[in-house]
Amino acid sequence: MNKITLPEKSKLLNSQFVFGVATSSFQIEGAPESRQKSIWDTFCETPGKIEDGSHGLVACEHVKYWKEDIELIQQLGVDAYRFSISWPRVIQDDGELNPEGVAFYMDLLDALIAKGIKPFVTLYHWDLPQNIENNGGWLNRETAYLFQDYVDKITTVFGDKVHAYATFNEPFCSAYLGYEIGVHAPGKTGRASGRQAAHHILLAHGLGMQVLRKNSPNSLNGIVLNFTPCYPADDSPESVKATDYANQYINHWYIKPLFHGQYPDMLSELPNFHKPDIEKDDMAIISQPMDFLGVNFYTRLTYSAPTKAGEFYTEHEHLYPRTDIGWEIYPQALTDLLTTLLADYDLPPIYITENGAAMADKMVDGVVQDDDRIEYYQSHLLALHAAMEQGVDVAGYFAWSLMDNFEWAEGYLKRFGLVYVDYTTQTRTLKNSALAYQALLNTKQEKQNRQEK
Repeated sequence: MNKITLPEKSKLLNSQFVFGVATSSFQIEGAPESRQKSIWDTFCETPGKIEDGSHGLVACEHVKYWKEDIELIQQLGVDAYRFSISWPRVIQDDGELNPEGVAFYMDLLDALIAKGIKPFVTLYHWDLPQNIENNGGWLNRETAYLFQDYVDKITTVFGDKVHAYATFNEPFCSAYLGYEIGVHAPGKTGRASGRQAAHHILLAHGLGMQVLRKNSPNSLNGIVLNFTPCYPADDSPESVKATDYANQYINHWYIKPLFHGQYPDMLSELPNFHKPDIEKDDMAIISQPMDFLGVNFYTRLTYSAPTKAGEFYTEHEHLYPRTDIGWEIYPQALTDLLTTLLADYDLPPIYITENGAAMADKMVDGVVQDDDRIEYYQSHLLALHAAMEQGVDVAGYFAWSLMDNFEWAEGYLKRFGLVYVDYTTQTRTLKNSALAYQALLNTKQEKQNRQEK
């Protein structure tokens, strides 16, 4: 497998369909001297939290090499680039804008626009300023209003340069991984913490959407949610029930408030001391109309009845085949997810804002022959095609990631990139998967050229 092919009449090859690549600020930027400290800086300093003991202080030095990186993006032939704004880079300790940080992103936006690449901007991709965490972070309701203020300031400066804004990337990861089980920054634990953090993040999303409608009415404005479809480990009623609980807790907890203005039914089954504090108008603020929904998809999980008191389900190990990070490769789950969301919610257009695979890449004579990653993209684009054939309105697809980077708690051990990064020299090399993605986009462009003649 060394190429990605789609059916000739696939909607993914239509001229309006957007193909892109994605990154996030903390994972690639480096340059900590020109920003505030974030919760991920603190987390990286905590012994035992990062698998290889590394940190994100250098990463891919994107702040230094951003011009070369944009050349790479253009070389791939994508329509769009999804990246995140580092809140600690653009806002100072006193809450005012940081001119140096703002200038970096303004230059980035201008360069993308000059090359005809649509900027898709994520306003929060996990790197909360540490000084805000010191006051409670997402456990403090005031943080939602600080986010609103940050969004107001930065979008006012950006003007009409941004094609699409996402308020948040993966609230599940920030709330559950960061405040409930503690494997991500800031490393807090407890169900009550996780549920409260989730509520405040969703509230912040709603407040941010109100600002975006005012400051940037011509951009597409929405949110990015990650989904891990839940399947029963067997056909028993107990496993089916447990799977429904898992699906509510992991997936619907974050989307149902957005479209239905309420949390899933299982909220009522939580003891009161685990339930979030919800004020009178919160759900109305959270359920703002959106122009798009971003969907991040990588894998699925299986479930059966709980074995511990107070739990709702037992989560099982990933099945095989797996990627290098240990996640099952099961593209049918992407089709299942999208068709189920279509049945459950009145959705705006969807963008697949992340999809990709960590593989055990090796550079041999200047070549990274990652056929396993090409096969992953091939199978998942076909799964996306199948969902679109069944009526799901998907407007675009972003490969994760543009380049190898700091993979959060895994450090630099796992490589998701289309581009191989030598972290010692910062040399970037297109992997075979990048060439395959490039060839697919060339095919799309050639089809468009034929139609225009």
